[in-house]
Amino acid sequence: MATATINASDNQQRISTSGKKPKNHARTARRRRTAIRLVVFAAFLLLWWGVTAAGLVKPLFLPSPGAVWNAAVQANSCRPVAAGAERLVCGEQNYFMWEHLIASLQRIGAGVGMAIAFGVALGFIMGTIKPVNTVIEPYLNFLRSLPPLGYIGLLIVWFGIGDVSKIWLLFLAAFPPIAMATISGVGGIRQDRIHAAQSLGASRWQVMTNVILPSSLSEIFSGIRIAVGFAWTTVVAAELNNGIPGIGGLAYISGTQLQTPLTIACIIVIGISAIALDALIKNLGRILVPWHGKA
Repeated sequence: MATATINASDNQQRISTSGKKPKNHARTARRRRTAIRLVVFAAFLLLWWGVTAAGLVKPLFLPSPGAVWNAAVQANSCRPVAAGAERLVCGEQNYFMWEHLIASLQRIGAGVGMAIAFGVALGFIMGTIKPVNTVIEPYLNFLRSLPPLGYIGLLIVWFGIGDVSKIWLLFLAAFPPIAMATISGVGGIRQDRIHAAQSLGASRWQVMTNVILPSSLSEIFSGIRIAVGFAWTTVVAAELNNGIPGIGGLAYISGTQLQTPLTIACIIVIGISAIALDALIKNLGRILVPWHGKA
């Protein structure tokens, strides 16, 4: 009896130890990746600083990292208009840089939010009702193939040069990827799951909400990630016309005024924001779809 107890305890300990090894290995690999990225980033900054310090490139074309940092700080603070003047000017173009960024994010939120609402709904309808898919699919593919900036002029004629035309442009840029991803997610569901739910007496609505929606959420989130990327690049380009406040508009105007440090600072902010948005959607998908890849 004692021997059996000892063997059972040893087996339990081996199982516990084997379960910890993959976690420790994953943690070590994650730390190694982070360290490599930090080393590469530090090497890039060092190379950038060395090129500018040696005078290999004129500051007008490539300012130093310190100049870019100072431009970013200046764009987020208040300063005298001129030396000795009492009047202060805050930020750039009468807005702080973070206000420019928030304005662009608000446009993204409005346009992509509309695209998610209509794209997911249309995707479910097209994925579950074949005649509707047959009729609408060519037009959806036509819209998907068009570059969004190709009809910015038409949207300005229809809705003016303000935010409405920009939001519609973002909607048209984000709508096709979300709808197509939803159609793919709905069409990729195994039929035996649907038949099993129906055999248990589930109604059409219950099949839709308890089987089809959970099974297609992963594809929907992938479509949203792609759509946000399209929308982010589109809003930056759309802000070339009356884009103040807006981080894309600030980058364009600072470039036309030969404020290269500020332009590069805006580009860095745009890139970091895009990475943060993608990471946010990716982690949100992991939280809301924890069963993905486990079935």
